[in-house]
Amino acid sequence: MIHPALAPTLRVDTTTIGALATECLKQEVLTYPKPGLVSHIDTGSHQDMDADLLGRSAEVLEPFFTALAAAGAAGHDMHRLRAIGVEAEQAMLAATAGINTHRGAIFGMGLLCAAAGFRETYGVSGSLGDIVAARWGEQILAGPVALHSHGALAARRYGAGGARIEAAAGFPSLYGHGLPALAAGRTLAPKDGEAVLVHVCMVLIAHVGDTNLLHRGGPEGLLFAQQKAQRFLAMGSIGQSGWLDAARDIHDAFVARRLSPGGCADLLAMTLFVDRIES
Repeated sequence: MIHPALAPTLRVDTTTIGALATECLKQEVLTYPKPGLVSHIDTGSHQDMDADLLGRSAEVLEPFFTALAAAGAAGHDMHRLRAIGVEAEQAMLAATAGINTHRGAIFGMGLLCAAAGFRETYGVSGSLGDIVAARWGEQILAGPVALHSHGALAARRYGAGGARIEAAAGFPSLYGHGLPALAAGRTLAPKDGEAVLVHVCMVLIAHVGDTNLLHRGGPEGLLFAQQKAQRFLAMGSIGQSGWLDAARDIHDAFVARRLSPGGCADLLAMTLFVDRIES
């Protein structure tokens, strides 16, 4: 089977959009080593979740991603998208015994699903990010803030942008770093889809002010994470001899400090999703 990181573009209906979103979340989990993050190999810096739990969570979310795609196709505003997102979060927490496995992905991936539904229905040009910014950007910024989420707390404490700013601006980290890294990774390792996604993850860590890293490690933790990823990239990333051992060492260093770039994990899955829809 062709690894999704190497697969061709799909033209999809709303049901397939939801299935693709879930597939991309699962593919993120099946990528190793991602510094500090849960994978099929270990639980990274997390003691409350593993790959099986994340997989079940992704499956629970599939009908909600489909509903978000359908809402986008129907031209609904952010009020309706937010209501579906709340239902998705409740279903996630019920399935995981209260563990926040995919709150960030419900928001970011959910908006991309809505944009994909809109794009497929109306045949508009432009990226999914452009659609999100144009149709829902103002409502995203004007909407309620999740006061007690780790990302929101870190954003307020350290003045970071966070997921709301990223989404309202059309996901600049995804388009400016994630997608170019996916293309570059395919050049570095044209037959190894998992390695390609490791490269994308490292690029995102190196460049994104991940509020999950800020929450766990403060500015020092974020700087440590970014410097580790930047050094890996400067040494040749997945094109260097012994890249797997080097990536594992970085993973171990993140775990030792309990650092987890959860925002970058979401962006990794979202990058794969957008690539499959848009390319």
